Amino acid sequence: MKYNDEGYLDLTPYEALKNVEAAQRRYRPLVYICSPYAGDTEKHTAAAVRFCRFAFKAGCIPIAPHIYFPQFVDEATERGDALFMGNVLLTKCMELWVFGDEISSGMEMEIAYAKRKGKPVRYFDTNCTEVFP
Repeated sequence: MKYNDEGYLDLTPYEALKNVEAAQRRYRPLVYICSPYAGDTEKHTAAAVRFCRFAFKAGCIPIAPHIYFPQFVDEATERGDALFMGNVLLTKCMELWVFGDEISSGMEMEIAYAKRKGKPVRYFDTNCTEVFP
């Protein structure tokens, strides 16, 4: 409303509220996507892409290092570096979203790190339905 309770034109609160509403429409929290990678990497990468799509459609910005890092990090010799970089990205995220029916050793480390950092951890099955362990 452009007018205050007394009927006078008052653009300051009007503009402030308009700006807050616009910012809320644009805000998308970062969420860290935690899902298996090792083993059948092609299948697991495709699943991670699907999980990212789900997070994006839910209004978030998904961060899934296991999609990105294999492009330049050698899993066999540089796994520790990848885990370290993943933890750095995790600290920037609002929440950790865990996907799948099984928790790998790498996922266990990510979950433990998120909990140590006080990040909320949410669990989803492979169909992207939230579950409560």
